[in-house]
Amino acid sequence: MWLEKLKLNKSLVRSITDAGFITPKELQIKTMTRIIGGQDIVAAGPEGCGKTSTYILGVLTKLKNGFEDAPRALILVPDKERVLAVMDEIDRLNKNKTIRVVGLYAAPGIESQMNDLADGCDIVVATPDRARALYLKLGLNLNKILVFVVDDAELIVKQGLQLPVVELANSISKCQHLIFSEVIHERLNKMIAPFIKDPYVLEIEELGETAVTAHEQILYHVPNFRTKVNLLSLLLNDAEVFIKAVVFVNTRLTAEKVYNHLKLTLRDEIAILNPVFFESAGLDSIDSFYDHDKVRVLIIANELKADWDLTGIPFIIQAEIPEEKEIFIKRILRNHPDDAKALAITFTTDLELPQMRKIEQAIGQKIPVEELPGDLIIDVESKSNDKKVKTVKVKNTVPEKGEAFHEKKASNAKDYNYSSGLKAKMNNKKKHS
Repeated sequence: MWLEKLKLNKSLVRSITDAGFITPKELQIKTMTRIIGGQDIVAAGPEGCGKTSTYILGVLTKLKNGFEDAPRALILVPDKERVLAVMDEIDRLNKNKTIRVVGLYAAPGIESQMNDLADGCDIVVATPDRARALYLKLGLNLNKILVFVVDDAELIVKQGLQLPVVELANSISKCQHLIFSEVIHERLNKMIAPFIKDPYVLEIEELGETAVTAHEQILYHVPNFRTKVNLLSLLLNDAEVFIKAVVFVNTRLTAEKVYNHLKLTLRDEIAILNPVFFESAGLDSIDSFYDHDKVRVLIIANELKADWDLTGIPFIIQAEIPEEKEIFIKRILRNHPDDAKALAITFTTDLELPQMRKIEQAIGQKIPVEELPGDLIIDVESKSNDKKVKTVKVKNTVPEKGEAFHEKKASNAKDYNYSSGLKAKMNNKKKHS
């Protein structure tokens, strides 16, 4: 199967079958011939879809024999643990023991890693910051690199290591670029844009075989946390629709920040569950929220880690995605078919998208992405001349509104450019609560 479909050499086919891989995965079928042919690739898929084995097979096919005085393949990964895991996988799949692999990561004694490189190698597996440090010390020679790989690219972006990736890539005169990630988003595209042009882009989606019985869901994709708060304010100011809503954030301190922003317009209609500060309006239980005549929005911190009974609450808003996907899933499940349906609304940024993909895999369904309201204020970070980061507020211009609309106070504005379908969903939740 491997020989016919992917045209790999017999030695690699033998090592693959010995390693227990029976048939190629979808990602390998769709990318391997392109990798062997020298095309740049940007591929995204969930854990277990074959990303690591795909680029290792591609690299081993291209190198064929070793070893050289300078590396011919550079593989960048997020951390030491991943460096060691990739090296183990190369060792498992590589029958050609003349090919030498060196790992570079933060560790005492950078000189020993420089010595390993000086002894000659073919493949370097490294964290971006350590690879850059050794390159600047003239210890890492990039003159013979044929293949430049970035694996777990979404984690590298999350760690803020884009700069060393770009500097290393731009230091190579000409090579093939292979980018592998769980998701493709705007921050990732910005990282690779300086060194990769017109790649073959592939996204693999593997959902669970059985879809869970969940509340109706929608997803808002926003650029940053401040825009999340703006979106919360815009939605929750519509008291006619959001008659009762719980808002989940990750920490109690974040709950206080969100509360302080929203209370400017919601006033005594908002509270925090077990607040940190005495001056914040708080409730001590979900039951108190159910029974309260005035409070219609309750902010809850994920760090409290309790199984809340949300039955009967029409709107469940997860403004931040919890680290444990099980917590997210419990909140959106319909425990009984006769339960009143809620609308589960989730906010995500680029950096949270990998966790969202894991959640979608677990629940066996894609969460539909809703268009952002036309009057949402989008906060954009930009760098001024003095290199300090400042926040610039940009009005979402799709769809466009007339100037008179801008003068309305948020508390008086009832048309937030919801799509007609979304407005119907929201009204339906309100009526059946």
